[in-house]
Amino acid sequence: MTKVHVSLPAEAERNVQAFIDEVDERLSSAEDTCEVVTETLVDLHGDRAAYERWQAGEDLSAAERVRLQGYDPCNATLESEYYAEKDESRYTESKYLQWLWRQFDATPMADNVDFALRFRQMLADHLFEECGDDCRFFKGITFTYGHNISVGDNTVVHDDVHLDDRGRLTIGDRVSISDGVHLYSHDHDVVDQTAVENYHTVVEDDARVTYDAMVRAGIRIGTNSVVGARSVVQGDVPAHHVVAGTPAESIRVKPGWESVADPVADRLVNRQEERRIPYDLPDGLDTFDEFGRTLSPPDAPDAPDAVESDSGSDPGSDD
Repeated sequence: MTKVHVSLPAEAERNVQAFIDEVDERLSSAEDTCEVVTETLVDLHGDRAAYERWQAGEDLSAAERVRLQGYDPCNATLESEYYAEKDESRYTESKYLQWLWRQFDATPMADNVDFALRFRQMLADHLFEECGDDCRFFKGITFTYGHNISVGDNTVVHDDVHLDDRGRLTIGDRVSISDGVHLYSHDHDVVDQTAVENYHTVVEDDARVTYDAMVRAGIRIGTNSVVGARSVVQGDVPAHHVVAGTPAESIRVKPGWESVADPVADRLVNRQEERRIPYDLPDGLDTFDEFGRTLSPPDAPDAPDAVESDSGSDPGSDD
């Protein structure tokens, strides 16, 4: 269906662009990012008067203090903060920007499509490793860090998509990621859930990953291909193919692309290991196992040197 151009009234447009430009300029400056995020959220939520009373040491209720301190990302923890292998030097800045993205989505302005798409594009330029032009990021998108994501030009990511960049995630030009999609770049061992491997997941130019699909870590979605709704992709998708199912299989080549596409295969090939990203943990790291499960199977005489990788049940859980 062809879309039409929509624009804001002139005064609303001036105010929106002035606000986006102001935040962009502050994030690009030497100003402390944590302070920029805090003040931006205070103003977006209309809490400036209460915030200044709190900063002046006036008496506030415990609930008011918790609400006001919550605008400051330094007073929050995110799930990815607990991941031992993260790049600490990059994570702090990413956390601040991710907090601004998430809390912006909690404001009424996040439903103003014209404003919100431009604001998130500006944030993506600061948060992602790379972000192309004319991208459209809708409401409720989450990511692990943000700084391991690269996105090309004119790509759209719809509502409630999870972009897992615990490993690395590359999305090409003119890609469409539909509502509820999960793109993973890490996987858990099937026996020891605390053992994590990170991978490079790739969605190539002109690909479409449709509603509620899940792409396993280390998979490549080929150029101009389509992943069907609610599919679970566990192998590389060839260029120009349409795949669907659980696990996803190629069901046909896109009409008109038969001469340049590989033949339909019996099954998709998993090349995950070719895209594994090794990492080292810091010396003296104080680790813990939150589950405390027994890891030695009763039928094994000794703990194995290596255990079989997860076959796909809950492959992308961020536990």
